Amino acid sequence: MTADLLAPLDLAFWNIDSAEHPMHLGALGIFAAHSPTAGAHAADLLASRAAAVPGLRMRIRDVWQPLALRQPFSFGGAAREPDPGYDPLDHVRLHAPTADYQGVAGRLMGRPLPRSRPPWEVHVLPGEDGTSFAVLFKFHHALADGLRALTLAAAILDPVDLPARRPRPAESRRGLLPDVRKLPGLLRTAVSDLGRALDIGASVAVSTLDVRRSSAALAAEPTGTRRTAGVLVDLDDVHRIRKTAGGTVNDVLIAVVAGALRRWLDERGDGSKGVAPRALIPVSKRRPRTAHPQGNRLSGYLIRLPVGDPDPLSRLGSVRLAMDRNKDAGPNRGAGAVALLADHVPALGHRFGGPLVGQAARLWFDILVTSVPLPNLGLRLGGHPLTAIYPFAPLARGQSLAVAVSTYRGQVHFGLVADAEAVPDLDRLARAVSEEVETLITACGS
Repeated sequence: MTADLLAPLDLAFWNIDSAEHPMHLGALGIFAAHSPTAGAHAADLLASRAAAVPGLRMRIRDVWQPLALRQPFSFGGAAREPDPGYDPLDHVRLHAPTADYQGVAGRLMGRPLPRSRPPWEVHVLPGEDGTSFAVLFKFHHALADGLRALTLAAAILDPVDLPARRPRPAESRRGLLPDVRKLPGLLRTAVSDLGRALDIGASVAVSTLDVRRSSAALAAEPTGTRRTAGVLVDLDDVHRIRKTAGGTVNDVLIAVVAGALRRWLDERGDGSKGVAPRALIPVSKRRPRTAHPQGNRLSGYLIRLPVGDPDPLSRLGSVRLAMDRNKDAGPNRGAGAVALLADHVPALGHRFGGPLVGQAARLWFDILVTSVPLPNLGLRLGGHPLTAIYPFAPLARGQSLAVAVSTYRGQVHFGLVADAEAVPDLDRLARAVSEEVETLITACGS
């Protein structure tokens, strides 16, 4: 395998990363077990399988000279390349038995991934009673987005029958100079891209002028500490709400987050009146069965969460309307599509501008609410069934909370990540998520 230049958005994530602001995503899987040694056996199995997965042996190194004549602007970028010293045992860790999976996961999520070797880790947490064990997967966002992380994790779990991947079309051989016959089309594309970039920039500027109130509880100076929590919700309950009140499953889940934030802010004494934080809803532009396996392909929608609205059904209606407007405009326009601008920034721009971009996140949005797709298949590790899976999103600089959601085997799994010093009461917010689902069910008369 040869060096592979990082795509612009991957490079942006790599340069934003710091000890106080680690840019890795994660997932905490809980597996049923039948013996106290199941966790240790799982760790051995993970290390053995990781040795055979090419994507897991790729480290990221800085590039200070062009990789090739047709990549003259790679200077200042970074590239993936095989690590000659790769050892899976450096990445798979077995911990002491614990009864507090989330507590340990939070501390581990606060630890940056070493940048000198492939940026991923797997932590196996045996349960104290021998009836379960947990596995925390950590992948740097420069190595993988949610779908890519799922692919890498699936490669070291027990094999499952997944749909066959469609073959990628063969890429035409590229010369050093573009085909002159294609120049008119390239020019039209460049003009279109410039117009889209100006539209996104203008939308971001307008969104920062919106004076509707957020909450100080959602902002914090980065401390590098993390706390995590997980919530399970019955997917049938979500469908019941959706069928009664309208919208999509995702609309309902975003409305649940809005209602939970309202309850949490009121209970901790911060107050929710007039609060409407800006939520970034990432949108994957990757086609799971056809897209290139490397590189983040993300855009996003930006909406105001109606936290200050006291009516749960009205909150859901507001979320539904905002999401419909975003979908009508599409993921290539609007303030949520800032990630697309990464393609128009040269490598050196990412290198030196990354810290500034990271610091600007709080001016752009207040909270991340993302959905991570999972196959509706029975995942196993060493024959032990996966019973719960909590996805964890990276925490943007200057923000105290991020929410990730996955559906798996008839349940919705909320993974909450917070700055541990800014949000010591994350468990209270987790309870508020469950309570908000019940509130919506009652409001729907179900």
